[in-house]
Amino acid sequence: MTENSISINKKRLIKDMEAINSNTATPGNGSTRFSYSEEDRKTREYLSREFKNLNLEVKTDGAGNIRAKYNPKENDLPSVMIGSHIDTVMNGGEFDGLAGTIAALEVIRTIKENKTDITHPVELVIFSEEEGSNFGSTTVGSKVMTGKLTKEDLMTLYNSEKQPAYEVMKGSGFDADSIGEDLLQKDEVKAMMELHIEQGGVLEEESKSVGIVHAIAGMNTFQVTLNGVSNHAGTTPMPGRKDPLVGASKVIIALEEYARTQVNNTTVATVGKLECNPSGSNVINKTVTFNVDIRDIEQSGIDQVSNYLKDKVKETAERQQLEYEIDLIGTSAPARLSKTVIDTLVSKAENREMDYLKLHSGAVHDTMMLADVTDVAMIFVPSKNGISHSPDEYTSYEDIEDGANLMLEAVIELAQ
Repeated sequence: MTENSISINKKRLIKDMEAINSNTATPGNGSTRFSYSEEDRKTREYLSREFKNLNLEVKTDGAGNIRAKYNPKENDLPSVMIGSHIDTVMNGGEFDGLAGTIAALEVIRTIKENKTDITHPVELVIFSEEEGSNFGSTTVGSKVMTGKLTKEDLMTLYNSEKQPAYEVMKGSGFDADSIGEDLLQKDEVKAMMELHIEQGGVLEEESKSVGIVHAIAGMNTFQVTLNGVSNHAGTTPMPGRKDPLVGASKVIIALEEYARTQVNNTTVATVGKLECNPSGSNVINKTVTFNVDIRDIEQSGIDQVSNYLKDKVKETAERQQLEYEIDLIGTSAPARLSKTVIDTLVSKAENREMDYLKLHSGAVHDTMMLADVTDVAMIFVPSKNGISHSPDEYTSYEDIEDGANLMLEAVIELAQ
């Protein structure tokens, strides 16, 4: 490490993380902090005070995305953008998203308090509704920011209470009517970096302190509905039953086998949500609805499994005498990240004598939504036992500190 290197303040980072993680709807059972919730509001208030202390230029768009700019030269040059998200899944962990947000805040604090000479502004971005916990569609905020979701789209994207995203955003005090009027432009951003926990076990298995991401998987999310005939479990003979849960089971088992054996080794397919109606132990269900999550860093893998799913649902529904619907409710293309920014990160990791690894991300992140706007990159820090989206999620603060210091050095170089 060079003698003139500066470092973030780990104690301050921990203080922020612990303060925000007290904002949870499920105390004692993980972090539950949905976008547009009371916990989200409290977190925004906390961060707003920190932005004010740093005298940042802050603006919030109609979806609730926050942009907080440090611009010591008070110029109109494009920003180096850093940040992540603050929302969680139900009963999630304390590090997913938040680690990247607070690391980015610490980078700006460190640059400012050391009076580091930079020419380009550094901008902290916090994306809303990354997890998709409200509406079943991930990265909503970054899609809105980049024009991939319109106001009209948000009027047809519903939460579990059948409220459209547009109304939820308005009800939370955001100007949802302005969505589409203030999109992120290419001339506003020089580069974008996001620090994130890995949410997998590769870094831990390889004993690496940081990962430098070269690609992010794209995804298709489908909602499949199978309708049959509800009847008594004891009096309805097996022949002639129209049982949608049996049909769903056949599709799910076939999909798992196909994705595991017939596509790329980076292709994955998951059914993580299934609802039955009327869902009684002695009743044949009338309706079964399940979501299918298909991901790959190659678009060909996503397309291949998506087409197989459609064919298999149709074939199974016809064989089981069921009615069906299959809807694409979320999609994102795979992203290859910027060689320029990756090379900068590699150089700075070697400068700090960090033991790094290049790897790809199977999880979808907001960063990939900006790949057609600017040069993007990601830094991963290890997840203990590869666990995420769980109260057992854990990343050491030492590893977050390493990742934040790597980002700090890269930001300073890119902002020259």
